[in-house]
Amino acid sequence: MKKLLSFSFSKIYIIVMILISLLVVGGYFSYAMFTVSKERSNAISIVTGNLTYELKVDEEDINTLTVKANSRQDFIVVLTNPNNRIARFNFYYLDSLPEGVDIGYIEDDDYNIPPSEVGVNLEKVNTSGSSNKYRIRVANITDNEVTINLGVSVGLDYNDLSLPSNGHLLRKIKSTGIVSEVLEDDIMSRSNYTDSEQTFITGSNPYNYIWYSGKLWRVVSFDTTDNSAKLVTEWGISSIPYNSWANSKFDGSHMEMWLNDTTVDGFLYNLRDYEKFIKTDTKWNATMTTSTAKPAKTTMVENPVGLLNIYEYTMSYSGTTYSEGYLNNGQWAWTLTPYSSENGWLIKYDGSSDNQWITRNYAIRPSIVLKADINIVDGSGSYDDPYRLEGDNDKDLNGVRLNTRYSGEYIRFGMDPNNLYRIVSHEVTNLTKITSTEPLIDATNQIFFLRRFNSTAGRIHFNPTDSSYEIAYYLNSIYLQESDPSSNLVESSVWYLGTTSDGSNYRLAKYTNTNASTTTSTKVTAKVGLLRLGELMAGQFERGITRDNKETDLTVMYWTLTPSNSSLIWYIDYRNGGSSSTAFNVTSSLGVKPSLNLKSNVIITGGDGTKNNPFTIALE
Repeated sequence: MKKLLSFSFSKIYIIVMILISLLVVGGYFSYAMFTVSKERSNAISIVTGNLTYELKVDEEDINTLTVKANSRQDFIVVLTNPNNRIARFNFYYLDSLPEGVDIGYIEDDDYNIPPSEVGVNLEKVNTSGSSNKYRIRVANITDNEVTINLGVSVGLDYNDLSLPSNGHLLRKIKSTGIVSEVLEDDIMSRSNYTDSEQTFITGSNPYNYIWYSGKLWRVVSFDTTDNSAKLVTEWGISSIPYNSWANSKFDGSHMEMWLNDTTVDGFLYNLRDYEKFIKTDTKWNATMTTSTAKPAKTTMVENPVGLLNIYEYTMSYSGTTYSEGYLNNGQWAWTLTPYSSENGWLIKYDGSSDNQWITRNYAIRPSIVLKADINIVDGSGSYDDPYRLEGDNDKDLNGVRLNTRYSGEYIRFGMDPNNLYRIVSHEVTNLTKITSTEPLIDATNQIFFLRRFNSTAGRIHFNPTDSSYEIAYYLNSIYLQESDPSSNLVESSVWYLGTTSDGSNYRLAKYTNTNASTTTSTKVTAKVGLLRLGELMAGQFERGITRDNKETDLTVMYWTLTPSNSSLIWYIDYRNGGSSSTAFNVTSSLGVKPSLNLKSNVIITGGDGTKNNPFTIALE
C-alpha cells in the first residue's frame, strides 16, 4: 500500500510538472507565433507563426516616406489585415527625426486616426473594417532629401501591443480651424517672435498660401493681441505710381486710393464680402524712414487695405538672405514706407530693398488683415493646394452666372488650351470683363506673339476696323474668330484711352477727374481691347516662374491701352512687374494680353475658379 501511494504521488507530480512546462512553453510560442514587425531595413521580420499584415504607401508595397529637400508632402498609407481572423495592429515611425524634419497625421472624415500604443483591432481579410487608411504629412526644411521608415506590429486581438524602443507614435496636425491656429501648428512654418506686436512667419517657402477672393495670398504675420492674420498677395495685382511728385505720404496718395477704391473699378470693391473677412479698421504704419528697422508709430493710417511696410518685408526673411525669403517673387513692388518726400521704399526683383521716385509705376501687392475668427476649411497651404477659407470655398457652381463671380478667378476660354483667362471686374453692368493670364503665344513657333500698337508714329487711337492699327485689328478679327468662332460669348463694349503721365492718378485712364464722376471722351467701341494702366489684373503673374528660379522667362513686356502722351503708350514690364517709367512708341513691337467682356447670360458649367480647376463656361 505504501509503495502504491508513493508511486501514485510520483506519477501525479511528474504529470503536473509536465503540464506546467507545456503551459509555459505554449504561452511563449503563442506570443512569438503571432508577433510581426517591419524593421527599418525595409525587411519584414516574422518571428514565427502565421499572423502578418499588408502596408501600402500611395498604393505601393513599401514602408518608407521619402521627401525632397525644402518641401512637404502628404502620403496616403493603408494598413490591411490579410489574416483569416481578427488581429491587433500598431503603426508608427522608427528612429528619431533629424532636426528640421517632422511627421504627423491629418484628421479627416475620409481617413482614420492612427492607433494608440496598445494598438487597434482590424477585422479579418475581405470584411468591412479590415483596412485603415491614414493621411500622413512629412515636412523637410533641410537641404537634403530624407527618408522616414514606418513600423507595424501585429498580435492577437486580445493582447495589448507595445512600441519597440525605437518606435514613435504620430502626432495630430491641425488642418482645419482658425487661421492662426492652423498656421501655428503647421509643421513647415517657422516663426520669429522677437516683435512683441507681430509674430512673423519666416523661411524660404513656408506653407502659408491662402486662396481668397480669386487671388493667391501669403500669411505674413499674426497680431499678438488678437491672432488676426496679415496677408499679402503673392503677385502684383496691378501697377501705378505711388503718388505725385514730392508727396510721399500714404494718406491721400494715389496708392491709398487704389487699394481702398470702392467704385466698380477698385480693389476693395472687388474683394469678396470684405466686411465679413477682413478688419476694416486696421492701422497701417506709414512712418517715413531711411532704415529697414522697425519704424516708430509716427504716422498711422486706418484703412481696410494697405501695403506691407519695409520692416515687415525684412522680417519675413529673417534667418535667410533676402533672395531666399518667401516674399521674393521676382518682381519689383512698392512698400507702404516713404523714404523721403520724393522717394519710397520698394522691393526689387531679387528680394533686396531700394528706394525710387514715387512717380514711377511699380507693382502693387495689396495687404489685408483677416479677422481672428476666420476658419480654414480645406487645402494644405502649398502653392498648388492653398488653404481655403470658410465662406470662400464654393462647391457645385454649375449653372451659376459668371457675372456673380470675383476678380482674379480663372476661366478656360479660347482656342489655346495652355492659356487661361481671369476675371478682371464687372465694369459694365451684368457683363464680366476677363483678360488673358499671359501674353499670347504664337502657335507656329511657340514664342511670344509680338505686335506693334500702330504702324504710324504718333497715332494712338485704337481702331478695330483699320489694319494700320495692328493690335486693334488683329484682336477684333483673327483673334476673336479663333477664340470665339460664333462670336456668341463676347459683348461689344466701350474701351477707354485716357492719358496718364508720370505720377498722375490712375483714374485719369478712364475718367476726366479723380472723383470718377465723368468718363473720358477718348474711347472706342470694340469686342476686344486691352487693360488700362492701373486696372485690376494689369500686372505680372507666374509665367515661367518656379520656386527654384524666380527669374526664368521674365523677358516679355506687354501693351496697356493707356497713352502716356500723344506718341507713347504705357506697357507692363514682365521683367520687373511694373510699368516702365518711360512708355514705348506705338511702332514698337511688344506682347499682347487681350481683354474682353462676356455676355450677361454666360454661365459656369464646371470648375471652381482656381488655377488648377478653372471655370468652364457656356451660354445659358
